[in-house]
Amino acid sequence: MLYFKGCTGREKLRNIPDSVEKLLNIMDIDYHTLDNEGCCGSFLLRTGFEEDAKNVMKKNLDEFKNEKILTSCAGCYKTLKEDYNEYFLADLDVVHISQLLRDLINEGEFKDNITVTYHDPCHLGRHSGEYDAPREIIRNFANLKEMENIRENSICCGSGGGVKSAYPEISKKIAINRVKEAEDTGAELILTSCPFCKLNLGENSSIEVLDISEFILNCINKKEKNWEGN
Repeated sequence: MLYFKGCTGREKLRNIPDSVEKLLNIMDIDYHTLDNEGCCGSFLLRTGFEEDAKNVMKKNLDEFKNEKILTSCAGCYKTLKEDYNEYFLADLDVVHISQLLRDLINEGEFKDNITVTYHDPCHLGRHSGEYDAPREIIRNFANLKEMENIRENSICCGSGGGVKSAYPEISKKIAINRVKEAEDTGAELILTSCPFCKLNLGENSSIEVLDISEFILNCINKKEKNWEGN
C-alpha cells in the first residue's frame, strides 16, 4: 500500500501523516511512502490552473501504477479517485484513512466517554459521497454529537478552492460560522478528515480541532496505558 501524505499534511500539519503512519504500524499494515512526493494536482485544479494540474497528474501516474493508494486528505482522495479517471481514464485504487480504519478496528474496543462532533469536508462528503465511514469509526471511540448542518448540507470550512489564500477574511467568517455550530453541540472536540479543514477551523475555534487519525491514535494510546496500569 502506498500512503500518499498530501501537501498540507506533509508541509504544514505533520502530525496528521505521523499519526497515520503510527496507526498503520500498530495494525501491522505493510505500506510505503514516496521519497519525493509531489502534489496530487488538486489545488491547481480547484484554482483554475487546469493544464498545470494535468501536467502534474500525468507525471504522478508512473508512481501510482499497480498501487493501492491510501490518503488522509479529502482533497487528495477526490482528485486521485475521480479526477485522474476523468482526465486520463486512470482507475486508481484509492482508499481514505477513515474507510481503512473502519474496516480494521473492532467495534467498541477503544470507546471512551468523550463527546465529539464531526465536520464533513466538502471533497470527501458532497464531492465523493463518503459520509458514513468517518462517523462509523468515530462512534467506536467517542460519543458523536452532530451539528445542525451535516452530510450533504454541511457548511464548508471556508478553506478550499483557494478561498483562504485569495479571500482570507471571507474564509475566516465561514470558519467562524461553522465553529459556532460545533460549539452549540457542547462537544469537547471537533473532528474532521481533511487537513485543510483542520487548519482553517482550528485557527478560528475555541474548541480543539483534530484530524480523526490524530484522535484515534490518542484514544488507542490512552487505552493501552490504562491496560498497562491494570
